[in-house]
Amino acid sequence: MLTGKERAQLRAMANTIDTIIQIGKGGITDAVVKSVDDALKARELVKGRVLENSLLTAREACDGLAEVLNAEPVQSIGSKFVLYRENKEIDKTKRIKLVK
Repeated sequence: MLTGKERAQLRAMANTIDTIIQIGKGGITDAVVKSVDDALKARELVKGRVLENSLLTAREACDGLAEVLNAEPVQSIGSKFVLYRENKEIDKTKRIKLVK
């Protein structure tokens, strides 16, 4: 569970990253879950977007992916959302260091 300070830090970091995940009318498919999982392994912090033709809201997509992938939902605004999952397997210098 993220604290308020950690969540604020991650939201600030998410402002500068590109949206790499898009959820369309198919919703959360196995392919989407796999691509988000791969992105979280590589980056720890990912930003996604729910397209207009999707039946899901950004909050529903964020919470659904977070539950399936054991990630933390950071933020959901409008059609965009941000997910975080710590990866202890990557190099320590590349990990996101959260405030205490």
